[in-house]
Amino acid sequence: MSDSSYFIVAVVAFLGILLIVYVFRSGGKKKIALSSALTDQLMTEVLEKQVRFYRHLPADEQQTFLQRVRYFLEYTKISAEKGAVVTDEDKILIAASATIPLFHFKLWVYRNLTEVLVYPDYFDERFSTASEGRNVAGMVGSGALSSKMILSQQALRSGFLSMYPGNTAIHEFVHLIDKADGEVDGIPEYLIPKSLIQPWVNEMHKTIREIRTGESDIREYAGTNEAEFFAVVSEYFFKKPALLQEDHPKLYRMLDHIYGGSEKPA
Repeated sequence: MSDSSYFIVAVVAFLGILLIVYVFRSGGKKKIALSSALTDQLMTEVLEKQVRFYRHLPADEQQTFLQRVRYFLEYTKISAEKGAVVTDEDKILIAASATIPLFHFKLWVYRNLTEVLVYPDYFDERFSTASEGRNVAGMVGSGALSSKMILSQQALRSGFLSMYPGNTAIHEFVHLIDKADGEVDGIPEYLIPKSLIQPWVNEMHKTIREIRTGESDIREYAGTNEAEFFAVVSEYFFKKPALLQEDHPKLYRMLDHIYGGSEKPA
């Protein structure tokens, strides 16, 4: 083979490596041009004011968190629907909600998400925000809405208030993490060590039984099924880790292991 042929092969191989890295990092999604208002300064201000998880990180990890928030915004479309007016602060809070549960997993991206739809208020199962029975705060889409997430703007904002018990956006991103292995079943196989799967399943089923019989202080919705249990207790883990550790130490230790020691309050 001539020198020029070796050069061409080397260039092609190098470009191939770059393509693999790009697809891995972006999940194959097209980069989004952000508003000039979404500066690092604004992101830092919002994170410091609203996101306790960020405030509890060391300075170097705060910088990493900021980079991952920007990365999420650059590759995930956020759209206002049904009259919602989505602010830059809302976008930053959505990106922070995506970053928190996976912060200690450096090479993870949400390949199963391309767009977050923001509704102004709670909605019903038919996506109406006008019905009296609307009680849905967030949803991971399926069918025609596959690869999309729907969030109530009101629930998104409330989730970062200290007096509010849960965090809907984190809840829905946990569903996406659970869904990554093909099943939304409360067992995040891409995160959980194999040796922990059976102990986790046993503890999950035990606690679900306690919830259903009124023997647990974990909110009733966690007893709906395994997927909702995992999402609800993950909310607790990130929102009130000290309280979860005090009241449910075994559950806390397992979640700490699953999430790689990321028990900073959200």
